[in-house]
Amino acid sequence: MATKIRLQRGGRKNYAFYSIVIADVRAPRDGKFTEKIGTYNPNTNPATVDLNFERALAWVEMGAQPTDTVRNILSKEGVYLMKHLKGGVKKGAFTEEEAQKKFQAWKDAKVKGLEAVKANVADAKKKAAAAALEAEKKVNEAIAKKVAEKKAAAEAAKAEAEAAPAEEATEAAE
Repeated sequence: MATKIRLQRGGRKNYAFYSIVIADVRAPRDGKFTEKIGTYNPNTNPATVDLNFERALAWVEMGAQPTDTVRNILSKEGVYLMKHLKGGVKKGAFTEEEAQKKFQAWKDAKVKGLEAVKANVADAKKKAAAAALEAEKKVNEAIAKKVAEKKAAAEAAKAEAEAAPAEEATEAAE
């Protein structure tokens, strides 16, 4: 039986959520599957992947063929790097401990990069909020200035209107 590692769609309309599953190549996309090894949520920034690393590695080593998207996900999670390192151990290029150190160094660098991306996204949100607040303050100041000018003009007109009858009364009295 030929197996594939593929995405199985879930979630509501316009908000996709995927399960990463092992399925027979003849099974439909959302049909029968052998095993669920994780989930993928592309709606978050960065996309969220929850993967059973050991099972994914086992299936890749058994020869399950991933789809293009799943291959990218597995590669970013380090499954293919670990497969490569295990191949080096089998060939005697380095020891198991060295392979684990290399993988851990790669994983630490990846985590640091993800934290940097999250920090940049948070910074961008803060800057956008600050810019929006400044723009709103400028608009409010402009509106307040116009309102003050209208009130001053209305007060001046009212004063003139009150002053005109008083002047007429003084002229009539003379």
